[in-house]
Amino acid sequence: MSDEATAVAEYSAESKELGDKIANMTLKQAKELSDYLKDEHGIEPASGGGAVVMAAAGDGGGAEAVEKTEFDVVLTSFGDKKLNVVKVVKNITGASLMEAKKLVEGAPATLKEAVSKEDAEKIKGEVEEAGGSIELK
Repeated sequence: MSDEATAVAEYSAESKELGDKIANMTLKQAKELSDYLKDEHGIEPASGGGAVVMAAAGDGGGAEAVEKTEFDVVLTSFGDKKLNVVKVVKNITGASLMEAKKLVEGAPATLKEAVSKEDAEKIKGEVEEAGGSIELK
């Protein structure tokens, strides 16, 4: 029984593949997926956009408190150097120049979701160096 208590969660190849595809999506692809899930399946995005809310399968066992390891990087302001911030956002998100401009002008806007603390800090540094303001959630 002690082996069962220390068992590590295993994921199917299909779940891993789907998760990896979602994690590597551009903002445009994520928005398109969000719209599709809402229109075709009635699944609404969580408040703040981006993350999809779905009912948990299984017994819904209690969640334990865990140190946060993934962060959303949210642009809160572009400051007085909008063009510099647009260029950095374009490079970070892989969006076109026009998409990056719309994203920056629509601040607050989520630039990346569920990234490691190290990556989140790197992105924050790049945007702040360009003149923008970032919040990690």
